[in-house]
Order: sequence, then structure tokens, then C-alpha cells
Amino acid sequence: MGGFFGVASKGNCLADVFYGTDYHSHLGTKRGGLAIVSDNGFVRVIHNIENTQFRSKFDPDLGRLQGRSGIGVISDTDDQPLLIRSHLGDYAIVTVGVVANAEALAREAFGRRRIHLAEMGSGDINPTEVVASLIDMEDSFEAGIGRALAEIEGSCSLLVLTRDRIYAARDRLGRTPVVIGSKQDAMAVSFESCAFPNLEFQTLKALGPGEVGFITAEGWQGLKPPEKRLQICSFLWVYYGYPASTYEGINVEDVRNRCGAALARRFPAAVDYVAGIPDSGIGHGLGYANESAIPFKRPFVKYSPTWARSFMPQHQDVRDLVARMKLIPIRELIAGKRILFCEDSIVRGTQLRDTIRRLYDAGAAEIHMRPACPPLLHACKFLNFSRSRSEMDLATRKAIRDLAGADPGAAALAPYARAGTPAYEGMEEWIRRHLGLTTLKYQLMDDMVAAIGLSKDRLCTYCWDGEE
Repeated sequence: MGGFFGVASKGNCLADVFYGTDYHSHLGTKRGGLAIVSDNGFVRVIHNIENTQFRSKFDPDLGRLQGRSGIGVISDTDDQPLLIRSHLGDYAIVTVGVVANAEALAREAFGRRRIHLAEMGSGDINPTEVVASLIDMEDSFEAGIGRALAEIEGSCSLLVLTRDRIYAARDRLGRTPVVIGSKQDAMAVSFESCAFPNLEFQTLKALGPGEVGFITAEGWQGLKPPEKRLQICSFLWVYYGYPASTYEGINVEDVRNRCGAALARRFPAAVDYVAGIPDSGIGHGLGYANESAIPFKRPFVKYSPTWARSFMPQHQDVRDLVARMKLIPIRELIAGKRILFCEDSIVRGTQLRDTIRRLYDAGAAEIHMRPACPPLLHACKFLNFSRSRSEMDLATRKAIRDLAGADPGAAALAPYARAGTPAYEGMEEWIRRHLGLTTLKYQLMDDMVAAIGLSKDRLCTYCWDGEE
């Protein structure tokens, strides 16, 4: 998924940029990077952080990263920040999102015979470099960023660090958040608002969809007003957003508590206690427990010092290893018990199936599951947070393929997205049996939307219902 953080300060910005970027480590997969501009120019450092915590990897570099303005990024796969030299001047750039039409944009640029793009080790074009090439086609950063936002298909929020300011832009439909913070001697821009409190920044404003502006140490200056249409990713609240963060004025943990409460009202169960799959399932589980007046306990504890979120690694066997090693069962709380788990979602189901088996091995009598969102039927094409190589890896698509004899294709999935239809109920039952659960009941779309608190037309729900 990735995230970014930038600071323009009257003094040395390094500590704020370093720690602010680190507060986005829960979003990332492979790369971390920092770029600082001082009187002597730009300094950039990029490291692989797949198996190493961000802070420990960058600590040796801090002595040469001194300056008043800087940006940092946790990136999915590509090296960032990029340092660019163009007719607009020298600058550093970071992006978050998916440039779905990167190849088409590259071919168009090649047609002008005035550009080249470096190839990454994977054979792909670095999407951030494509964005930079679009910016450089115009006569100003303001016009170039506007062009990039208009031409990119998918989503792209970005920061551009120049010698005297940091430009910030939120993607055209606001699928990802961008928030501005301030304190006495500095301004900041962040993906996650949770990066602000411990660095003593106060939230000044959240950018609207497609909004563009810049920060200096003195304040924020808007350049392009926000668009009216918003399609922010619902999964921010359900899964990958941080509990202390707030998007569109709505806190993540509050939403998860409301999701759990909705599940308790809609799908009660006779159990001994409620639990949450760590970490993002805990907020949902607490909501269920409080609403149902059933005790909340922790039959699993997460070993967090060294194990990151299990969706991050690229390979399924590594994801499974992380999921298994980080969760330590407490047999004394499991043996003979009827347990109801809240989970943020069921994506592939491979890790969850192993977790359920381990619970039965520890003596659990019954295991009930209540995912906080509807069944995932489509792989996200707007953001990089799902690591499935194919939509056919999704638990729902496996169920549909087995029940129907073949995958019917996206156009015929509507009955499986509507709770209460025979197709939906057959799919849900198949997944229940496949996972070995006593009962399985997914959150209803209307209940999830109500828990978030925005109207459905302002949320992206594509991965559940295919609506764009």
C-alpha cells in the first residue's frame, strides 16, 4: 500500500521526517526512502525494509540527512524518493497508489522522442518516474501536477520536494488520504494523521479529492481546490488504516467498534467469549463484545517486536510463515471453549484456515467467525494492498469456481454480492466448511457503510460489489 510524510521547518527537519515516515511502516512492503534538501542540495537514502525495521535500517544514515525540508516514503515495490533534474529545477518526488495506465503513458511519452524511463529489476517501469515525466511536460509544478492527476488511471497521491517548498496532491477521487499538520516552527503533510500527535503537530486540514497545494515552514497555500466527487477506500477503516488515524473526520478505531457492534446485533451466537484476530480484528471484536455483553479475551497474542503485518510479503509461503510465527496461542484460554472471532476480512483464507486448525489442536470446542466486511469478490485495481497474484486466489472465487464448475466472470458475480440470495448463501457455506468453522456470517454492506458514517456513493466498495 505505502504511505508518505513530509516536513518544511524553520530548523532541522530530520527528526520529524524520520519518525513521521516510520509511523507509516504498517502500510509498506519492500522499500523505505528519505530525501532532505539543504543549502548544499538534495541527499537521498533508500533501503530494502522487507525483513528489517525502518528505524534500524536508516539510523546509520541520519548524520548526513540534515536540512530544513524533507520527505519520506514507505513504498510497495519501487525505489522512492526519486531525484529529478528537469527544466522545472531539481526536485524529489514520492507517490502512493496505482498508475494503472503506466505503460500507455510511457508509450505516449516515447512517441514524443524526448524522454526515456529507467526499468526496474522486475522489468516494470517505475510508476513514480512516469508521474515525474508527466509533471515535467508542463511549465510549472502546479500545471504538471494537475496534468498528472488528470491523466493517471487508478490513483496517485504525491509529494514533490523542491528547494523552497513541498507540493502535496491527493488523488483525483480521494481514494487515499492526505492531511496537513502544523506546529510553531514547522508544517507537515502525511498519509496517516496518527503520525502527528507524538511529533506535536496539530491537524490543520485534510485535502479533498484532487486538491493540490504546497507547504513551507510558514504555512499552507492552496493551488487547486478539491473536486466534489469522493471515492475513498472503505478498507482504510476496516483493515489497513491505523487505529489512531482519522479519515474524513472519522476515526478508524471508532468505526471498527461500530462494525463489531453491528455484527453482534445482526449475527449473535452462544459462545463463551469474543476475540479478535490481531491486530486489526481486535477493534471489531471489542465492538462485538461490548454490544453483546459477552466477555472479550485473547486466545492468541501477537509477538510484535519483529513480525510485521502478514499481508506485506510478496510470496504466499512467506506470508503464511509470518502469520503463523507472530500469533502465539494461549491453550489455557482455548481448551473446551466456544470462541467467536472477529476478523477484518477474509481474503485468500489460507492463513485463517491454519489459525483455525491450530485452535482446534489446542482444544477449542467451537469456532465462530464474523468478518467485519462483506465477501471480497474483486481484487483491488486502484491501490496496492492485496498481494493476491490473481482474483482466483480469493476465497470467494475458489468457492464460486467449485460450486459453479467454472468462474462465471466479473459480469456474473452480482448474485454472489447480494446477501440472502441462494448464490451468496451457497458461497458463504462453502467457505465456512472449507475453513472448518462452526458458523460464518459476513458483515452486510449496509451495516459496514453505516459504521463508517459516509454515504455509499462517497466510498469505494469495488472489491465487494464491483461498483466503480
